[in-house]
Amino acid sequence: MALKYALDQGFGGQARLGLIVLSTDETLENEARNLLAGRPVSLLHSRIPAQPDVTPKSLATMENHMTATAALLPAGLDVVGYGCTSGATVIGPERVAALVRKAQPEARVTNPLTGVVEALKALNARKISLITPYVDTVNAPLIAALAAHGIEVVARDSFLQENDWTVARITESDTLQAAKDIAKSKTCDAIFASCTNLRCFGILEQAEAETGVPMISSNLAFLWHMLKLAGLDARGWGPGRLFQN
Repeated sequence: MALKYALDQGFGGQARLGLIVLSTDETLENEARNLLAGRPVSLLHSRIPAQPDVTPKSLATMENHMTATAALLPAGLDVVGYGCTSGATVIGPERVAALVRKAQPEARVTNPLTGVVEALKALNARKISLITPYVDTVNAPLIAALAAHGIEVVARDSFLQENDWTVARITESDTLQAAKDIAKSKTCDAIFASCTNLRCFGILEQAEAETGVPMISSNLAFLWHMLKLAGLDARGWGPGRLFQN
């Protein structure tokens, strides 16, 4: 005899989000988990094969795995995000979206680069200081992509790391110090710390308080944009000025 049952919306009563995470990333899921704890949002993950060395050549290889990785997520998601700033820069946001939609045709699609551009617009920031963990061959395309959207990088500094394992272990205190130092070097509208594997959530508000300007990270802008695309009012959910918009 079959048991009787009723159906509800399951997890994520207000939004169902899919996240394509690099196989080498150790930070994005943890910061997302902290942001969404207790919220009526379901966040489901799929891992895309990624090389441990972060170079334009290695980043481009993810294009070949994008659709298959997106296909591992459940159907009917509201938003799917590809979680790599430099990867989205090298592959291109439009190409990323097209590849994801082959497997998730109903979902809105975003990535950290697109999220950062939208976040900086929301903060009215056109001149920014940039902190990255990347080597210069990865920094250059990112700066060019931001410029194409009318965002000028007036100062930049980098930890000059190729290895993603190392990036995940750069201390938040070192990133905070980098933000304070770069804020002294040039007047800017905002500070952007790039890379989904660079931990930042724990120091963003302190950095804003000590530098006097908004600070965003790849993960902060990326998750904020995913929530916006899902139609949620997420004010107050995350740290910093961005989540006051």
